[in-house]
Amino acid sequence: MKALAVFFLFSLCAVAEVRTLTLREALDIALKQSPDVVLARLDQQRARAQVTIVKDAFVPKVFAGSGAAYTNGFPMSIDGNAPALVQARTQMAIFDRPTSYRAAEASESARGAEIDIGLRQDEVAYRVASLFFDADQAARSLAAVGLQLASLNRVRDLVAVRVNEGRELPIESSKADLKVLQAQQRQAELTDSIADTETSLAQVLGFDPGDRVQPAQEDRPASKIDSEEAAIQQALESNRDIRRLESNLQAKNLEVKSYKAERLPKANLIAQYSLLSKFNNYDKFFPRFQRNNFELGMSFEIPILTGRSAMAYVTQAQMDIDKIRTQIGQTRSRITADLQHAYREVKRAESAQKLARTDLDLTRDQLSLDLSLYDEGKVTMAQVEASRAAEQEKWIAYYDTQHALEVARLTVLRQTGTLVASLRQ
Repeated sequence: MKALAVFFLFSLCAVAEVRTLTLREALDIALKQSPDVVLARLDQQRARAQVTIVKDAFVPKVFAGSGAAYTNGFPMSIDGNAPALVQARTQMAIFDRPTSYRAAEASESARGAEIDIGLRQDEVAYRVASLFFDADQAARSLAAVGLQLASLNRVRDLVAVRVNEGRELPIESSKADLKVLQAQQRQAELTDSIADTETSLAQVLGFDPGDRVQPAQEDRPASKIDSEEAAIQQALESNRDIRRLESNLQAKNLEVKSYKAERLPKANLIAQYSLLSKFNNYDKFFPRFQRNNFELGMSFEIPILTGRSAMAYVTQAQMDIDKIRTQIGQTRSRITADLQHAYREVKRAESAQKLARTDLDLTRDQLSLDLSLYDEGKVTMAQVEASRAAEQEKWIAYYDTQHALEVARLTVLRQTGTLVASLRQ
């Protein structure tokens, strides 16, 4: 059993594939085959089929058959119809307000399912972009840690030489060893993080188990966002969460109308044809026999006492309407608060990025100065390598702030409903 499990894992790894994609390529694939988007499309197809089902009452249906039977005596009916060689009948609702409202409700539900697809696409686009940025940031940091580790290894070797020569205390060698171990630990954590993120990205894109998606190195322009006031106004007008709730509200209003319409009369089309035969004794019991018989007309149904269930359903639907209106108010308030918070996050991230960039520039200037001093013999090579390691540390901090700014802008674009369009530019 254990050998079988090992063989299965080996086979799974053998077919695993690492794909290198740009952000736009990953986004296009996700919007087509992401499991969440596929499920939303299936729900939409189901909703469209429900519209056809409800509207079927207004489509004429024709049934044909035979009621042939041997008659001895009076020609009795078969299931309410006279014995006939051939029978054909059709039926169709002409005026049925409850069914009309239910058809309109089903159409509104189908429109809501279409909005759900947009919601799922926005969610998938946000997850793809977030994972893409996570993997890219981790890869950049890993490259910086690799350079940092190389510098720290050289520092450790140089310090060890100075300790052996008695020019440094032994504790300095221990400090250098600790920094190398710390860098190695960070390198291992970043490697694992990249593997997890690339695997998660492949899952979101709907690839096979075990596959990974590696971000391609590209120059991505910074996502542009509108002013805070314009973004809030746009979000309140076009946010898909609000549109979905408004669609639900419209569907519930139509449901109320369908229950109230149960008191209205209904009219149905009736058409029937029968081919009769004399061996059923029609000519013996009726004054006149006719072989071909047609019937065309309408049936009317006028409700007299409909019970109290319809009004109870109206009460329940009205409570759902009040609930949805409350949810709309809550959603509008939440969107406003979330956008205000997101813009504060953007400002903080921009400030942190500027600070990190200034710190990085200062460290690079210090490295340049140390290189000049080393040429003059005023500093050791260990100090130069330590400055190189410090520079890589500042690069990692800068990548972190850059990543935080990208995620903050993604949040703003997601709330305003412009995320997909912005990422595809």
